[in-house]
Amino acid sequence: MLLIPAIDLKDGHCVRLKQGDMDQSTIFSDDPAAMARSWVDKGARRLHLVDLNGAFAGKPKNESAIRKILLEVGSEVDVQLGGGIRDLDTIERYLDAGLRYVIIGTAAVKNPGFLQDACTAFGGHIIVGLDAKDGKVATDGWSKLTGHEVTDLAKKFQDYGVESVIYTDIGRDGMLSGINMDATVKLARALTIPVIASGGLSRMADIEALCAVEDEGVEGVICGRSIYSGDLDFEAAQARADELNG
Repeated sequence: MLLIPAIDLKDGHCVRLKQGDMDQSTIFSDDPAAMARSWVDKGARRLHLVDLNGAFAGKPKNESAIRKILLEVGSEVDVQLGGGIRDLDTIERYLDAGLRYVIIGTAAVKNPGFLQDACTAFGGHIIVGLDAKDGKVATDGWSKLTGHEVTDLAKKFQDYGVESVIYTDIGRDGMLSGINMDATVKLARALTIPVIASGGLSRMADIEALCAVEDEGVEGVICGRSIYSGDLDFEAAQARADELNG
């Protein structure tokens, strides 16, 4: 079970948003590369970066901070990035800089052909991010709810060749209200590729519950507000996950 610390980037800072609201951000660090180093030193085996400004602008906005993170830890752990990735040139540039996985979210839903092209050109490096509320996919920084069912879209994207799916319950993200286990497991059972849980992680019991369903296809979990607020001790949580699942 991969516990994946999130580093959300806004204006070069490491922040956390509440339910995706750019106006409700808490700055946790002015040095994202140092933050990345601290998580790796605590046992993280993968990092999850989000270019928040990029997600809203539709193009990279925190590339300088991302490159510093990759220089700091990119040779030691896998780093995945989402936010504002809308063309193949951007993907190639980031992969050349040392990024392991590119996460395509809104662009995958609005322009499935782009996702398909990305999977063809960069097989093994493309993750799709599906944000949902009540089983329906949301786009554009969660501001628009579509009529697409999560499972239907995920199956289609699986056929394109995506490496895995990050499933975020946007009603829970940043709220410390617990993972939506039922929806996460339902999605994992419908796919043959791994699912990474996201949204609502709050305590050790969530980690234990996720470990119990790892064999259903749940590969990991994005760790956000809880590890910054201290509600969850990341080092202890990863040790517990390793103890349960090896």
